[in-house]
Amino acid sequence: MDIVVLEKSAFEQLLSEVRQLTQRVEMLSCKCQDKRFQKWLTGEDVCEILEISQRSLQTMRSKHKICYAQLGRKFYYRPEEVELVVKQSGKYHHI
Repeated sequence: MDIVVLEKSAFEQLLSEVRQLTQRVEMLSCKCQDKRFQKWLTGEDVCEILEISQRSLQTMRSKHKICYAQLGRKFYYRPEEVELVVKQSGKYHHI
């Protein structure tokens, strides 16, 4: 275990920067809670709508047959993109 010794002013500066970073992250998080993003569908939703497996959806992503956004390990899809895939497949589901 290493012990790091900081002057009080350096420690206070570090704390100040961490607080600023925290505020920026919270602000960005609030922007992500915007109504536009609440309408995005999860992979599970898309699989249910398209009546396909998670693996098939993964293949569609790999072949660029559907657009998506990835946050961490989760994928999200715009309803418009899913509707486009539905229309191309010949099935009709209103999303």
